[in-house]
Amino acid sequence: MKKYAAEFVGTFWLVLGGCGSAVLAAAFPDLGIGFVGVSLAFGLTVLTMAFAIGHISGCHLNPAVSVGLMVAGRFERKDLLPYIVAQVLGGIVAGGVLYLIASGKTGFDAGGFASNGYGEHSPGGYSLLSALVCEVVMTAIFLFVIVGSTSKKAQAGFAPIAIGLCLTLIHLISIPVTNTSVNPARSTGVAVFVGDWALAQLWLFWVAPIVGGALGAFLYKFIDPDD
Repeated sequence: MKKYAAEFVGTFWLVLGGCGSAVLAAAFPDLGIGFVGVSLAFGLTVLTMAFAIGHISGCHLNPAVSVGLMVAGRFERKDLLPYIVAQVLGGIVAGGVLYLIASGKTGFDAGGFASNGYGEHSPGGYSLLSALVCEVVMTAIFLFVIVGSTSKKAQAGFAPIAIGLCLTLIHLISIPVTNTSVNPARSTGVAVFVGDWALAQLWLFWVAPIVGGALGAFLYKFIDPDD
């Protein structure tokens, strides 16, 4: 149970830190941290947790990562469902804590509450097709970096830095398109508190990251089949 608990806590931190930065710290027009700050926040959550729990659970924090690592032969199929359950529960609990904090401000309006969306709910007004392609490609590259940087052939001890910086870069690219998911647990954790359109569009932020994660892992194994 320790590895499932670690995934719960790690995903809790990812959603609270990443989405919390968007909901709380990016909300001020003059003093807010903006896209760059939110991107760094997501990257830092993964980097810090990778050092903290990587030796316990592998620090997946993301159903798409768990699926990708299974495709790469780095993760046992029997642990997939328990990992995903722990990750989604961690994300939802974090969303609840964030909602409790944010709603304590006078005039609070949940709005999008850092949810992911396409069409009229895309920050930049991007279409469903744009969102789909973006999420698949970004998650594929994310898994490519994860599998490569955690290889036995890679420089030991630096994987958390590479993975955290990769997630930061992914957010810098894709926040305008989908508000950046690449993680079904992150998307679900806040969508349940928005309801309505966020839940209606949530399917894409499960399908695209999982497909992308599997493709990225497969691509790395194709390039380095002996890993």
